[in-house]
Amino acid sequence: MHKEFVPEGKTVNAEFYKGITDRLLKCVQRVRPAAFCSRDVFLWQNNAPPPPYFPDLSPPDYFLFPKLKMKLKGLHFADVAEIQKAVTDELKKVQKEEFSTAFQKLYDRAEACIYANGAYFV
Repeated sequence: MHKEFVPEGKTVNAEFYKGITDRLLKCVQRVRPAAFCSRDVFLWQNNAPPPPYFPDLSPPDYFLFPKLKMKLKGLHFADVAEIQKAVTDELKKVQKEEFSTAFQKLYDRAEACIYANGAYFV
């Protein structure tokens, strides 16, 4: 997992976003060179959700945020750096298998959405 925090006062624009994407691709190339060379890489960008927005199709909403929320609930932090460290520490604890399961659920949820013709489903 690659994560970056937006520095305080920084605006996310095309240049900033491109820098993050470039660093992510370098990380993939270093960590998974075979997947990088074969282009067998799936990048989930959650910055442009499909209209209307479906939380069921957003892994951070149904997988990551609840996990972080439960671990950090009730804690108090002195500053932003302390929050970032706590979040980073918790993200590092998430096992590969949990991510794999979350993306399998995404696939299943996407199929259910397609089957429901985009309507909400239970």
